[in-house]
Amino acid sequence: MGRKEWPARCAVIAVALGALWNTASAQSKPPVVTARIEPDSIGIGDRFDYIIEVEKDQVQVVQFPVYEADDTKIELVEDAPIDTLLREGRRQKLRKRYRLAAFEEGRYNMGLAQVLYADKNIVDTLHSTGDSLRLEVGTFRIDSTSQSIYDIKPQKTLPFRFGEISGYLTWALGMLLLLGIGVYALVRWLRARGKRLGDLFRPAPPQPPHVVAIRALEALHHQKLWQNNRHKQYYSGLTDILRTYISGRWGIGAMEMTTDEIVAAMRGIELPDKAAMDLVKILRDGDLVKFAKDTPDAEQNEADYLKTYYFVEETKPAEEVEAADPDEELNMQH
Repeated sequence: MGRKEWPARCAVIAVALGALWNTASAQSKPPVVTARIEPDSIGIGDRFDYIIEVEKDQVQVVQFPVYEADDTKIELVEDAPIDTLLREGRRQKLRKRYRLAAFEEGRYNMGLAQVLYADKNIVDTLHSTGDSLRLEVGTFRIDSTSQSIYDIKPQKTLPFRFGEISGYLTWALGMLLLLGIGVYALVRWLRARGKRLGDLFRPAPPQPPHVVAIRALEALHHQKLWQNNRHKQYYSGLTDILRTYISGRWGIGAMEMTTDEIVAAMRGIELPDKAAMDLVKILRDGDLVKFAKDTPDAEQNEADYLKTYYFVEETKPAEEVEAADPDEELNMQH
């Protein structure tokens, strides 16, 4: 190696050592934390930003604080995500913004911002540079010396104008007219059929006992109780329909009577022989199923249903034929 090459080689080594020194010093230099409040003077209920910025090496790890208000006077409105403001080589600058609101007048000392820092085997808490952050919250003040205070003015009474209600009156008169026409048409329609308006509000006359019984039997038949092995429910419904019919048809309290009492009470009533025998048979079969847990076959179930149906049909009152008008009979004779 010649002597002329030494200066050049020494310069290269110096540059390399300088670069290594700068890299080592950059890694060892802790992040720089700054914080500010924008704006630092607000009114009650207004919002302000609490901003923390960290300038660090990319291999260094920092964690921004989770804001928790020590006092209900200041509340967190929004916790914005972390923004990357600058990235140059290994250096980067991060920003964290908290949107807060103050609800009481006064001056607040927000202190210094704190950031958790971790690098290799180092875990530390870094504080923001500069003085403590301060916030001033004011309110609107009234100068009573230059501004007079007055009571609330009484309610002002405005003159009445017919135009304010003319539209409502027109609609009301139109509705009354339509209602009158409807009532008149209804009365004419009822008179044409020999009825009166009061007939519409009369309760419907009670149905005859045999009509009620037949409808109840049809409903019981559609339930298919004995087909689903519900024999007790089937015979309870069948005998209750029969007892209700006897009570309504002859005025006998059959619902509170036993089978023997019903049979004894019905002896004084003239019934067809078959109907009297069917009555006893239905009631006896019902007692066996309800109290002795008898399980009749399908044929007996259908037979007792038909016996009940024909008992009602055979014992219902004869239809009354309206008497003819004597004048019509005289005309017919002539």
